Amino acid sequence: MSASSQHVGRATPDTAAPTGRNEPAQGKERSDAALGHASQNTSSPEGATESGKLSTGWKSAPLGELCERITKGSSPNWQGFDYCDSGIIFVRSQNVGWGDLKLGEVAHLPAAFNEKEKKSVLKTDDVLLNLVGASIGRACVATSEVDGGNVNQAVAVIRVRPEVLAPKFLVHFLISPLAQARIHSEKVDVARANFSLEDTRSLSIPLPPLPEQRRIVAEIEKQFTRLEAGVAALRRVQANLKRYRAAVLKAACEGRLVPTEAALARSPRSTKNGPPAYETGEALLARILTERRQNWQGRGKLKEPAALDTAKLFDLPAGWTWTTLDALAEIKGGITKDQNRKHTAPARSVPYLRVANVQRGYIDLTEVKEIVTTEDEIWELALKPGDILFNEGGDRDKLGRGWVWNGELPECIHQNHVFRARLYVAALNPKLVSWYANTFGQKFFFDEGKHTTNLASISMSKLKGLPVPIPPPAEQTRIVAEVERRLSVVQELESVVTANLQRATRLRQSILQKAFSGGFTCK
Repeated sequence: MSASSQHVGRATPDTAAPTGRNEPAQGKERSDAALGHASQNTSSPEGATESGKLSTGWKSAPLGELCERITKGSSPNWQGFDYCDSGIIFVRSQNVGWGDLKLGEVAHLPAAFNEKEKKSVLKTDDVLLNLVGASIGRACVATSEVDGGNVNQAVAVIRVRPEVLAPKFLVHFLISPLAQARIHSEKVDVARANFSLEDTRSLSIPLPPLPEQRRIVAEIEKQFTRLEAGVAALRRVQANLKRYRAAVLKAACEGRLVPTEAALARSPRSTKNGPPAYETGEALLARILTERRQNWQGRGKLKEPAALDTAKLFDLPAGWTWTTLDALAEIKGGITKDQNRKHTAPARSVPYLRVANVQRGYIDLTEVKEIVTTEDEIWELALKPGDILFNEGGDRDKLGRGWVWNGELPECIHQNHVFRARLYVAALNPKLVSWYANTFGQKFFFDEGKHTTNLASISMSKLKGLPVPIPPPAEQTRIVAEVERRLSVVQELESVVTANLQRATRLRQSILQKAFSGGFTCK
C-alpha cells in the first residue's frame, strides 16, 4: 500500500457471481442538473488539493477498506416476486437523488424477499449509490424510513465503518466533481452504462480525522441550505412566470386583454361623427367561407363546415364569433415514414418536422431529420409561413400541441403525426388560433382524442371540429401585439432565472470541490 494510504480493514466482497442482467428502467429519471448536480469531467485525483497533495492530517484509502459491506440488490423478477401495495420498501434508482432520498414514488415487496436477499437489507445510515443507467453516480444516505427495506440490482448498498468514515461525508464526496469524474471515467457503456461493485470498492476516498469529517459535513450543509433557499426562490419565480404566461393567453383568447372593437366604437370620441364601421368577427367569417368555396381544390364536392354547438363554450365579447377550424383552414396530414417505400419517380432528401420538433408555443429545430421522397410529395407537403401545426398525439402532453411555422427553414415538409392547417385568408392571425388551441383547446383534444394506456391521439376529422373564436381583424392586431409585448418580458425574466439557476449549479459544485480539496479544513 502506498504511503498515502492507510489499511483500515476491508469490506466483505459480494459472494454472488455477477449475472450480467440489467433490470428495465423503472420510470423516467428526473434531471437535477439545474440544482447543481451535473456530473463533472475534471481529472483531479480524489481527496487531493488542487496542487495534487492531500491536505495536512488527511489520509486516503480505497472505499472497500472503510466499509463493513459493499453489495447490491436484485431484481424481484429474478427471485419470483411481484410488487405489492404494502410490505418492505424497495428502493430503486429513481429513489436515489443527488444527496437525498426521494420517496414520492416508492415500490413495495413481500417481506419474504429479504429472506432471499439478506445481504442487501437496508439499515439506517447505509449509503446508496446508483450503478446503472443515466443516473450513475447519484448517492444518498438511507434514512430510518427505509430501514429493513431492500434495493434492486442498480443500487449499491455501502455500509461504512462508523469509527473511520461518516456516511454523510462519503455521500458528499461521491456527488462531488472529484468523485464524479472518476465514476464516469470507470463506467462501462454496453446496453446501459454500468459502474461495478469492484470499481466502487476501489474508489480512493480522502480521509480526514472523523471530527473534521463532521465539521466539513456541517459546513457543506450550511452552505447548501443557503444555496437551496435561493434555488427555491428562483423556482417560485419560474412557476409564477408560467402562471402569468397562461393568464395572458387566457385573457387574450377571451377578449379581455385589450379594449374590444365594440367598446372602442361606443366611445364618445369614436361616435362624434357617427358610429365607425369595423369588420366584425362574423363578417370576417363570412368572407373566409366565401374564399373557401371559391378556391376549393380538394377531392370531390366541397362539404360545408359542420354546425358548431356553442352551448358549452364561454361567452364571447361583442363583435366576436365562434366557428370550427375546418371553416378557417385547409387541414392536411403529412408523409408516412416507411423504409420500404418505393418511388416511381425521382426522389431526393428533404427536411421534415416530427412530433419532437413541434412544441407548445415554439418550433424546436435542435434536431431536424430528413426523408427521401418525390418532388410531387415535397410540393404537396411543403410548409409555408403561417401554417399552423398540431401534433396528432403520443404521450398525453403532446396531444394537439403546436405552433405556427414561420419559414425557419427554406424547405421543409411534415410527417403524418403532425397536421398542418393553412388558413384561407391572411386577415385571421394564425398565432391567435394556435394560442387558443394550446390553452382552451387542450380540453377539446383530451375529450375528443382516442386514449390508450399513457398514450392519446386525435384524428384529422376530430381536429376539424376544434372550436375557434374569431375577433374582429383590427382587434386581432392589437391582441397579438399586446401578447407578444408581455411574453417578451416574461421571456427576458425566464432567461435571468435560468442563468441564476446555472450559477447555482456552479456554486454547488464549487462548494464540494473546495470541501474535498481541504478548503474547509480548520487551521
